[in-house]
Amino acid sequence: MSGHSKWATTKHKKAIIDSRRAKSFAKLIKNIEVAARGGGPDLVGNPALELAVTKAKKTSVPADNIERAIKRGAGLLGDAVDYQTIMYEGYGPQGTAILIECLTDNKNRAASEVRLAVGRNGGTMGDPGSVAYMFTRKGIVGLPKNGLTEDDLLMAVLDAGAEEVKDDGENFEIISDTADLPAIRAALTDAGIEYDTDDAGFVPSMQVELDVDNARKFMKLYDALEDLDDVQNIYSNADMSEEVLAALGED
Repeated sequence: MSGHSKWATTKHKKAIIDSRRAKSFAKLIKNIEVAARGGGPDLVGNPALELAVTKAKKTSVPADNIERAIKRGAGLLGDAVDYQTIMYEGYGPQGTAILIECLTDNKNRAASEVRLAVGRNGGTMGDPGSVAYMFTRKGIVGLPKNGLTEDDLLMAVLDAGAEEVKDDGENFEIISDTADLPAIRAALTDAGIEYDTDDAGFVPSMQVELDVDNARKFMKLYDALEDLDDVQNIYSNADMSEEVLAALGED
């Protein structure tokens, strides 16, 4: 789940149901397979695999599933699936920018399904580069406040390379260079601060505040894209006020 704004947090809460949990497991398993294929099955010598496994464990993916994914990705169970990462760009309601990151073994299928989902749900596809310039790839760590203040968090992570701490309602987000993610995680662990997510993702340079009607349309588009098996992450500059989120919660 990506988007890095209050609506993403709301979606995360709504997504704790069996069908979405299964989707999440499948995407985490795919990440493990890709990492194992690229750097081998040894977690010590393959940082990307170690990170993918850590994320899967934090989401309670069963150990047997993780082990099979490592072996499958490394080709130890036969031929490994060759996945490609593809980024699609588009626009949602109220001119919002959307980046759709796919991890697929069939580029034609992924392209067709993404275009169909976008077109049927009020969005339009964009040309390569049409919205990507609005985003910067960053390290993003998300965690619940749990009584922490922004100053508490800054003291823990500033020396580890944190660039910014964002107040995101019930949560904080720590923004950093992607290369500083391991140091941020280590600093939080040393400080005894638990975090929920730690990803390299795309952060928008500006956000578009949606009204209730367009927020409802945006969530319909987001849901349609998230349901696609090939879609790994969705990034957008859409943002929603607490009032808009409250109105959506009444639907």
